[in-house]
Amino acid sequence: MLPSQCRMARAALEIGVRDLAEMAKVSTNTITRFEKGELLKERTVDDIRAALESAGVLFIDQNGNGPGVRLRERQE
Repeated sequence: MLPSQCRMARAALEIGVRDLAEMAKVSTNTITRFEKGELLKERTVDDIRAALESAGVLFIDQNGNGPGVRLRERQE
């Protein structure tokens, strides 16, 4: 997951840094640092990604158009 994908995922979910930090069990400072491009431990990035994925985010890899995110279809 790239920092830009993290920002896109938060926007798609309409959640703030504080919300994501709570979901991933990390500090708000950690989310902010990651989104600014600072390197974090792989385990920490994995925790953030897992929190976003469990909230319904699908990560799209580089496919010629750049990496991105989308939301999983909701099952009603």
